[in-house]
Amino acid sequence: MNPSAPTIKGLIKIHKPGHPIRPDVNWRNAPAYKLARLLIHQIRQLAPLPHTYNTNNTKDLIYKLKNTPTLPHYTLASLDITNLYTNVPINDTRNIISDTLQQLQLDPQTRQELLRWYDVITQQNYFSNNGEILIQEEGLTMGAPTSSLLAEFFLQHLEHIHKPLLSDKHKIAGYFRYVDDILIIYDSNHSDLHNTLDDFNKIHPKLVFTAEQETESQINFLDITIHRTPTNWKFAIYRKPTFTDTIIPYNSNHPNQHKYATVRFLYNRLKHL
Repeated sequence: MNPSAPTIKGLIKIHKPGHPIRPDVNWRNAPAYKLARLLIHQIRQLAPLPHTYNTNNTKDLIYKLKNTPTLPHYTLASLDITNLYTNVPINDTRNIISDTLQQLQLDPQTRQELLRWYDVITQQNYFSNNGEILIQEEGLTMGAPTSSLLAEFFLQHLEHIHKPLLSDKHKIAGYFRYVDDILIIYDSNHSDLHNTLDDFNKIHPKLVFTAEQETESQINFLDITIHRTPTNWKFAIYRKPTFTDTIIPYNSNHPNQHKYATVRFLYNRLKHL
């Protein structure tokens, strides 16, 4: 591998108001790429996360919702964390990981070595664009394979502290998070979304939450539409406005496994969901 500076490009979110640009950084040729992969492996082996409030995928979310009671005064809402990776504080996350490794009684030498790896990787906050080297001043490195795991350490630490208090205050009957998307079920007779959102935005000064409330007892979350009835849940597949229904034509020169993959994915999603 010939190391080179990570490159950045922008992906326009044409389905969102104002068409914001999502930065996409390719870190595969970065000097610290292999070290980052090694850190992921070691951390997962030595300090596995509990994932208490996470949902793995849509199928897992449906299973959990079916075991969550539904009542007429319950309301669905989705929360989104704005620009998660660039707002995860590096020092706070380092302290959380250090404390976790210490609580697991990991030997000091191994703990310090892992933290040195952490410092090296999180300091590689640069990328190139049109031959110019740019510096990302705050947050986790965009595109680095470690960023999702480190963000999980930070978020799960905050959830462990604040989620029980928020659930008790706002009567949240269900809380399910997939990366930076959160689905909550709360008692609308006891609290409203505005006050709930205010308290979520007080969790940490770097995290900014936005919220969307259900409309006509249903809400779109991940790739499904969730419909709440007085007695149960109903689900339908949700397609974003950018969905085109376009797949690779059968008579194209692509490998057959590529052509079959899309159809197989659509069939399996219909079957499971």
